[in-house]
Amino acid sequence: MNKSRADIRRAVHSRIRKKVSGTAERPRLAIFRSVNHIYAQIIDDASGKTLVSAATTEKDFNGSGGNIDAAAKIGRAVAERALAAGISNVVFDRGGYV
Repeated sequence: MNKSRADIRRAVHSRIRKKVSGTAERPRLAIFRSVNHIYAQIIDDASGKTLVSAATTEKDFNGSGGNIDAAAKIGRAVAERALAAGISNVVFDRGGYV
């Protein structure tokens, strides 16, 4: 049976999530990339809460959504918000992407 690329990525993501978990001291930075947008959120898996997030779909974001420049802007935005929230150390969850 042929699996689609999305099915394969979901399987890779589930394998990664078995190994990567965020705590209150070191939350998980999860990245999701769609065709048009990039989303980043910092998650405390112990309490199941999103602590900080940034996305290209926000109203104050200027630029196009899914390119390298947008990814750099979202990275800067989530880092600034994390530092403002007192988060200086995260574990990276690449979400099955390279």
